[in-house]
This record gives sequence, C-alpha cells and structure tokens, in this order.
Amino acid sequence: MDSATPAFKNFQLRHQLKNRIRILTPVLKNDPERGYIFEILLKKRPEISAVKSVFGIGSVTIEFDGDRLPKKNLLILLDAVLGNIAQKKPNLKKDRKKRFEGPVQDIDLAVEGMSCASCALLIEMVLNRDERVKSASVNFATQTVSVQGQLSKNDVVAQIEKLGYSALLVDTLSQRRQLIEKERQRIDAARRRFAWAGLLTVPVVGVAMAMKTSRWMHWLQFLLTTQVVFGTGSQFFVKAYRLARQRAANMDTLIALGVGSAYGYSVPALFRRRGHVYFEAAAAIITFVLLGRFLEERAKGKAGEAIRRLVDLQPHTATLLRDGREIVLNVDDVQLGDVMLVRPGERIPTDGKVIFGLSTVDESMVTGESMPVVKVVGNAVIGGCVNGNGVLHVEVSAVGMDTVLAGIVHMVDQAQAAKLPIQKQVDKISAVFVPSVMAVSAGTLAGWLLVGAPFSIAFGNAITVLLIACPCALGLATPAAIMVGTGQAAKKGVYIRNGESLEVASKLSAIVFDKTGTITEGKPRLSEIFNLSTFDELKLITLAASAEFGSEHFLGKAIVGFAREKSIDLLECSYFYSETGRGIRAEVDACKLLLGNRQWLISQKIDISGLDQAADRVAAQGKTPVFMAIDERAAAIFAISDNPRPEAAASIARLHELGIKTLMVTGDTEKTAYYIADRVGIADVVANAKPEEKLQIIQQLQTDGFLVGMIGDGINDAPALAAANVGFAIGGGTDVAMESADLTLVRGDISKVTETIELSAFTIRVIKQNLFWAFGYNTIAIPVAALGKLNPMIASAAMALSSVSVIVNSLRLNK
Repeated sequence: MDSATPAFKNFQLRHQLKNRIRILTPVLKNDPERGYIFEILLKKRPEISAVKSVFGIGSVTIEFDGDRLPKKNLLILLDAVLGNIAQKKPNLKKDRKKRFEGPVQDIDLAVEGMSCASCALLIEMVLNRDERVKSASVNFATQTVSVQGQLSKNDVVAQIEKLGYSALLVDTLSQRRQLIEKERQRIDAARRRFAWAGLLTVPVVGVAMAMKTSRWMHWLQFLLTTQVVFGTGSQFFVKAYRLARQRAANMDTLIALGVGSAYGYSVPALFRRRGHVYFEAAAAIITFVLLGRFLEERAKGKAGEAIRRLVDLQPHTATLLRDGREIVLNVDDVQLGDVMLVRPGERIPTDGKVIFGLSTVDESMVTGESMPVVKVVGNAVIGGCVNGNGVLHVEVSAVGMDTVLAGIVHMVDQAQAAKLPIQKQVDKISAVFVPSVMAVSAGTLAGWLLVGAPFSIAFGNAITVLLIACPCALGLATPAAIMVGTGQAAKKGVYIRNGESLEVASKLSAIVFDKTGTITEGKPRLSEIFNLSTFDELKLITLAASAEFGSEHFLGKAIVGFAREKSIDLLECSYFYSETGRGIRAEVDACKLLLGNRQWLISQKIDISGLDQAADRVAAQGKTPVFMAIDERAAAIFAISDNPRPEAAASIARLHELGIKTLMVTGDTEKTAYYIADRVGIADVVANAKPEEKLQIIQQLQTDGFLVGMIGDGINDAPALAAANVGFAIGGGTDVAMESADLTLVRGDISKVTETIELSAFTIRVIKQNLFWAFGYNTIAIPVAALGKLNPMIASAAMALSSVSVIVNSLRLNK
C-alpha cells in the first residue's frame, strides 16, 4: 500500500461512491455515547454535509464535499478522529490481486428467472470473469447474488440481464416486501403451470398406451401437446434461445432440445401419415420438469418464511409532523431528521429518538421480553416495535437499510446465502452434464450414420439420448428430501429455516448451551431475600418492584411478579435509568435505589462486603443474586431461582452418547453456572461471559476442528448463534435469536436437538440415495440409448420413473 494512502486502522470501509462513503465500526455499536461524540466532531467540519449513524448495527454513512475535502484526506481524518474506539481493518490477504488493494463494494441483489442450479452457475461464472469482481456467489435456493468488487450495482444488473434474467434491488424493506409478494405469485404460477400441463398430458399418454390408435387420436395428441410445449413449456425455449445467443447452455437447453426434437420429429410423421409419433414423450417431459420446479419453489418459499415475518414488522406508511400539519408518507420517503407522530398501538415506522411524549414500547421483537419498556424524551426507539398507550414524537435517526430491523434482515440473508454443501458437488457435475449430454447425442447421430443406419434411426437414437438424460431426477433429488424432512421436523416442533442446517447438523461434534431460558426453564422466581437494611421485607419488595417495573430484564420481572403475587401496591417511580447487563438506578418514595449485579454496585462505589457471604451462599444453590442498595448503602440481596428444564439432563446425556462435546457458556455468576451444569451433566462451563466472548468461544472451537452447534434464546446469544455451524434458538426467546439461528425449537424442548441431529442424518442419507439414483440412472441409461436399445417412448417412461422414484424415496422420511 502506498505510504500516502490512509492505513484504515480504525474502521472498515464498506461502500464507496464519489462523495459518499459508508464505514463499519462495531465498537461504536457497543459504545453509543462515544459514537455521538464522534458524530459531533465530524459535523463540525464544514466540508462534511451529513453524518448518518446507526449504532445498532455499527454503521456510519458520511456525505462530503469532494472538492474541499478529498476522499484521501477524509479517510486520514476518520483514522485520527476514531482513534482506538473503532475496529481495525482486517489484514489484506497475501494473495489478493493488486486491483483489490483498495476498498471493495458489497452488492446484494435478488435474481428472477433462475430455473435450476445450472442457471446460478452460469451467472456466477460470467460475473467472476469480470476483472472488477473480486468474488461472486449466486444462491439458487434463495434466488440471490452477492458480489464483492469495484463496480456499481447497475453494472451487475446489466450483466445479469444480458443473460436473460432479471436483477432486482433489495435496498429497502419495501423492496423486500415486493419481492416476497412476487415469490408468492411465482409459487402460484408454478402450481398452475404444472396443473395445466398435467391435465393436458394425461390424455396424450393415455392415447400412447392404448394398444390400437387411430390417426385422429394422433391429431388429438398433436393439439394437446402443442399447448403443453408452446404454452406451459415455452419458458424453456425462451431461456434456451437467450443462452444460445450468449454461447451458453444449461439444463433448460437440454430440455428444449429433447422436447423440441421429439415434437419436431413427430409433426412431419403426423402429416406424412407414416412413422411413429412421440408427442407423449414431449408432453411428459414438460410436465415432470414443471412438477420439479413447483416442488423447488415451495421448498424455497418455506426457507424465506423467517424474512417474510421480519419484513412485515415495518409499517407501509409513516405520519410526519411538518409545520404543525400531519402528513402521511410512504415509509421509503421518510428522511433523516423528520419528526414522526406515533399514536397508541401503532408500530414505529423507523428508528429514531423520542423528542416529546411518554409511553411504553413493546420491544419483544428485539429483546424477547414481553414487558413493555418505558420511553421518555431522549430514549431511542426501534422501527417495527409497537407503541403502548402514550403518544410519541420521534425524530428519525435511520432509514432504509441503515435501520436495526433492516440490519437483522440482512443478517438473516447472509445466513441463508450459503449453499447446501452437498449441492456444491451437484453443481460441479451439473456444470459439465448438459454439454456432455449434447455431445453424446451428437456423437450418437454421427456414429449411427457412419455405420450406414438410416437417418430416421440415427435421429431417433439421438433424440432418445436427450430424452432419457433430462435432469428431472437431479432437480428433484435435494428439494424433495428437504421439503419432506423439514415437514417432519415441524411435526416434532423444530422449525428449519434453510436446508444447509439439515446437512451440517448430522456432523456436529460440539454443542454450546446458554443457561438462562435454554437449559433452565426461563421462569425466574424470587425465592429468598437477605435483608441488611433497617426496612422490613414488605418495604424492600415494594421499593424494588416499583423500581423494576420499568425494567426489561428477566430478573427484574421476577421481583415484579413476586410483588403481584403478594398483591403489593406499587409506588410511583420518579426517576429510572437502566444500564444493559449491569443494573438500574431509580428513585421511589424519596429513596435512591440501585439494583443489579455485583459489578454494578461496586462501580457506583457501594460497599457490599456485608452482602458477599449471602451472595456466595445463594449462588452455590444455583440461584442468581440481585444486589440492592438504598441511599448509597448496601441493603439486601434478592435470590432469583430458575430450575433446569425437566428434559435437560437426559438430552445432554444422549448427546454424550453420540460422542458430542457439550459446554455451558453463560453471563451468570460462576457458582450459579456450575451448580446448574452439575445438575444436568455438563462438565465444561464458562461463566460471566459477555456476548462477544460467546462468539469468540464458538470461533475458537471451530479453529480447533469442531463443527459447533449453539443453543440460546437471548439477543446476547445472536452473534454466537449466527457464527455457529448450526444455531438452535429456543422458541419464545428473542426474535433476533430466532432469526439468527438455523433452527428454532418451537416449544423450547432441548431434547429435540438430538432428534434433529438424527433426522438430519436420515435426510442426508435420502438425498445421497436420490442423487445416486439420478446420476446412476443417467450413467446406465445414456449408453443404452446411444446403442439404440431404447426408443423415445421407453426413454420418456424411464425418465418419468426416475423422477417418481426420487419422490417416493423422499417420502420415506415421513416414517
């Protein structure tokens, strides 16, 4: 790197335009206060016109005057301003090509029109040929393309459309909503095409199977098959033509050649009134391929259900306050700095900061906590969350893809982007399958002509090769098994978001458990109070519950729940402050209160030596101690108990029988963690773990050669769930956790983990059997057809049998 070029030590440059850049600084995500200081320092520069920060996902977008502040100088300025609060840019790989020494842009697009895995391979190959592209990956299952390079979105769109496909932007949640609606329409269209083709094909095949047929029946076949071939099957010919213009081919090409040859051979024979007709072969091929496409669309639709639910959280419109008037706009038209009016019961349109009003907000979509959170002036709110009984005026702080909700959607996108590992091998074979079959067909025609066979025989054998090699079974092998496997998992109470987890789950060698709400029931109860103050227990509970009423933490909810059980009237809380992961500060009945963990009270300079012995005792019993101070003096400890799930010990014992290593990684105290771990049979425990430490443990296990599963339920588990080879989320936990995970245990029953692993192994065996049959069928059938031992009618029947056999084999998973 040139010495004059900024070192980018303190941030990662993600997007770069002429006068606009976007950087990623995860440290700001964890320290918003310093982030606001960073934002203020930048805004003081007259050359910088706008700074758009979304600390929820660590993103900062900067608009600047390139003439007054060259980009190189801005990057140097960012390094200086950020100092050591931003993330260091990863080291460049030694083998990175020189043209990618500068920053690259991440481009994610949706692709319409892909009909099989070879379509994805073709787009991927063409994009990777571009010298401006560092890497390109196309996922057929999710219908998406991800490109890293030094080119614009328009360049990528142009290259994709040149191949006959459509590329669509996914820059906003509204655009995602439109794509989801198109997906529904695509599934319905695939169902209609298959149903219509099947209805027309049944009489065509029936006539062919009749012992004696008259010429008028052949005319009936011709009329019905023509509608199948040029109606429901026209897509194959259109795509094959477009690819031919690009000197490319895929499985649509093979289908078009096979169907076109059978139909084209039959029409002259019909008019000449002599020779065999193969209308039933052409119609049957189209119908069975359409069946495969429909099943694939359904399987892909189920994989996208998680994103669909997330996208639906954002309202379509927002009510803005401008010059004292209310204006209703599309949410995509909302700009930074606008003031939104959020009425009671409405969803908050986008991220912002409360500038007027007092209300509670249901943030369960992010935190998983059912109790609403009090929001006052200055508090941040997240788009998609539901407002309570108050009216709020909210200043917009993030729009579009910079919102927290959009960040979560993007995270799920990335999790789904990986291809099924076993499918990668199929892709490699598919890449050479089509041209190989075409070469064998051409060789068959030439070979028979060279040995003196009549053209009709040579041509018939060549058609037979194309027909019998139609890749229906290949297209059905994986999606059929996945569809049945995921259906069985749903019956067991396991929701599988993508097919990749089905394969990887069977190979897991280590599983990391969170404690609270995962191994334990997630139903904390106040079981004991140690009182060091001059107040009686009733007064302590009244003060603590009144203070915790505005807290979202499950320990605080346990105290509030206990007060409600005892019918204790709560007092008004005149002041409330919460610090995530540590505790709260509040004022109730003229008493200044502190409630939280040991570190929280110590940080507030409270002497807790009188509570230490009691805290150690309750922790040794598996209970979590909540410290309380009144008027800056240690007052009490509330012991919160949360029992292990009834099935936990047996489930973990079963995992050990399978040879899987188990660990508990929790943010709770060491004594509490070891007590629970001992009760369920886990030997390896990491206590007092922060979210980033959970992530590091997952990554270290992976470095050590383990395939790692992670089971958790909280927002603090989300990074680890996303990083694990397979993430299992507990149903009823936070939405972020469930959307980060690959599988959700709907009823929170962790015994389903072992059942899922066993189902995974069975599903993969079925997929391998399907692929073995599909490839084996082609390996045997193509040479037989080339030798003239089959006619097109038998080839069509054999092709149909191969598809049916794959479906029947997949249905064995229902048992």
